[in-house]
Amino acid sequence: MTRIRIKIAYDGTDFCGFQKLPGKRTVEGAIDSAASLACGEPISIIGASRTDSGVHALSNVAVFDTECRIPPERMAMAINARLPEDVRITASEACPSDWHPRKRASVKTYEYRIYNGRTWDPTRKRYSFFCPYSLDPRAMKEALATLRGTHDFTSFANPASQVLLRGGDAVRTIYDASMSWDEKASGILGGIGEIRIRISGSGFLYHMVRIICGTVIEVGTGARKASDIQEILDARDRKKAGMTAGPEGLILCSIEYPEDQETDKRVSQEG
Repeated sequence: MTRIRIKIAYDGTDFCGFQKLPGKRTVEGAIDSAASLACGEPISIIGASRTDSGVHALSNVAVFDTECRIPPERMAMAINARLPEDVRITASEACPSDWHPRKRASVKTYEYRIYNGRTWDPTRKRYSFFCPYSLDPRAMKEALATLRGTHDFTSFANPASQVLLRGGDAVRTIYDASMSWDEKASGILGGIGEIRIRISGSGFLYHMVRIICGTVIEVGTGARKASDIQEILDARDRKKAGMTAGPEGLILCSIEYPEDQETDKRVSQEG
């Protein structure tokens, strides 16, 4: 039996999220079906991040066990031949039999794209959240800076989060929270054009990134102040934070495992 680790990219628009659901089209379901055909045996993947309906990914991570003799590094090609066009395996390799994508310390990086203009740019509709109101990007950037570090993010979590329902805590560490925009560009008929919010952290609660971005957008419109962010964190009350921004703007960019990177570095130095 070999454990295969894969990296996955997908356009989440037409999927009902990552996790398999009865009667629903999901990323996990599509990969399980394709991998089962490729390997000639039932395959069930274990994903690192169970993204929501409509959320995209450039590099989610998953593992599965198989007795198939296809070389691990060629498994991506074999599965891709049987996948729909909106999901692809970008890399595959063998990994230790006990390696689990959700039980290892990781750094997850998300990007949230906002399109600011009076009219939609139809070429960006599937991959950005549309905001027709005037935004102050510098105030938004100031608000994001407050979120860096270790905090209790109860105010920025959906109360339906399984972690919270099971009595877990909402303490998470944000390593970086930044924003970029092209000051020379403008949206159709005005506006800033595309804004990109990038957040890296040790882990995220249900809807956490989207609630953060929705709140930061409200800071940008003037409905809130950047200084309100600390008060929202301290309140530990979801009602104090802003809207949950739409899923279409959210992209899971990467999941990195520092422990594995240190092992690879050590082996390289020893070699």
